[in-house]
Amino acid sequence: MTQPDVKSHIIEFPCADYPIKVVGDTGPAYKSTVIEVLSKYATVDLSSLAERQSTNGKYTTVQLHIIATGEDQLRDINSALRATGIVHMVL
Repeated sequence: MTQPDVKSHIIEFPCADYPIKVVGDTGPAYKSTVIEVLSKYATVDLSSLAERQSTNGKYTTVQLHIIATGEDQLRDINSALRATGIVHMVL
């Protein structure tokens, strides 16, 4: 048996509906910090906001959609979010 060809998804920029999921420490300013950082680098669709806490409440996941303009922008967003000290993962 052979596996079917797996094709990786290529993102075409600009991408008007790019999802960003950010996982970090739960806290009163977590969501606003994530939105503030994302807003510095991209147009953010606040209507797409989804927030969820982990079972024990230690971590919060915030998901938003942005207009992605390129790989450099995505790297800058990742670096800026991680520099906050409260973000553990950006997907």
